[in-house]
Amino acid sequence: MRTAGVVLAGGRSTRMGRAKAGLPWHGSTFLYRTSALLRRTVDGPVVVVAAPGQGLPELPAGVEIAEDPVEGLGPMQGVAVGLASVAGRAESAFVCSTDMPFLHPAYVRRVMRALAETGADLVLPWANGHRQPLATGYRTALHPLITRLIGEGDLRPGMLPKHCEVAQLDDAVLLDDRDLRQLDPRLDSVVNVNTPEDYAAALARELPEITVNGRTVRAATLGPRASAVVLNGVEIAPDPLLPLVAGDSVTVVDDEE
Repeated sequence: MRTAGVVLAGGRSTRMGRAKAGLPWHGSTFLYRTSALLRRTVDGPVVVVAAPGQGLPELPAGVEIAEDPVEGLGPMQGVAVGLASVAGRAESAFVCSTDMPFLHPAYVRRVMRALAETGADLVLPWANGHRQPLATGYRTALHPLITRLIGEGDLRPGMLPKHCEVAQLDDAVLLDDRDLRQLDPRLDSVVNVNTPEDYAAALARELPEITVNGRTVRAATLGPRASAVVLNGVEIAPDPLLPLVAGDSVTVVDDEE
């Protein structure tokens, strides 16, 4: 089944004190990093859901914008808008917030594989002791149900599992996937950044270890200009802001480092 990506960018960011979508992240921004990571991971469209009139930072080529027509109804309203925007083009979608700077493709693939294998409507990870409704997979056909529940006044992220089939994934089940266990053993994929202190701590972390032209280096983005780039065995369009993650192998042709 085809999988889309949905990034929620319209949160109020009251604890951060400024919009998280535009926070700088190693030469990029939170929003660019998250949407570009989904773009390199899923095989369907990637959509950013913005609040009414919200200005957004630069987005990767091909990433779409869906404007939420109603402000202040919480994240599930954004989920409904995002799922509706891709419903005709994908059967499922990985949905996440913009403030997940350590999200790894292995986590996205593990969650979406569980959705496909179980036949559930929704996968609900309980990772690192917390429910993760904004780092998980949804059937795109859920958008009318979510819209109806919101219209009835139930805005809580926890309301949906009462009305559909849910597959729950705890840490052990998530980490039975070899790639995820090797590349994100602490499940940092679900870490989000809510305060200036969280942001400072995230920036202070070591960059992921990757291989570039046979050399082991640490880098968060592709960086150098090149005429051709092969990422994990697949040729891709060069993008200096392409997010890199632990375990990546990059071959750069005409490297201008």
